Amino acid sequence: MSDDVLGHIESLRTKAGQEWQADVAVALRQAVHLAIPDVRERLQYGKPHFLKGQKYAAVISASKAALSFTIFNAAELATPGDGFFEPGPAERKTIKIKEGQQPDYALLTTLVREAAAGL
Repeated sequence: MSDDVLGHIESLRTKAGQEWQADVAVALRQAVHLAIPDVRERLQYGKPHFLKGQKYAAVISASKAALSFTIFNAAELATPGDGFFEPGPAERKTIKIKEGQQPDYALLTTLVREAAAGL
């Protein structure tokens, strides 16, 4: 685990209106580590990136109003069709989480595991 990534996530607690994002980001980070036991993480472009080998598996991105979680290598995933993910390229699946929303961490863990299996 990267101290830089942890520091970045914890810094969200100091931003007015974004404190909740730290709790969600911690849970997403844990989901990635459950899905990919040998995952590497690094802070890149100011965002926590998670890698399997040399390939990107996922990224967490914070904005003022939401926290986004993107799964890479996702073109073949069977995903919920109810607007669970934002529109975008097939090889990336992004969920935008707003304050008060409770993401399905078990589903996200499964999807990250399945996507990373192809890396």
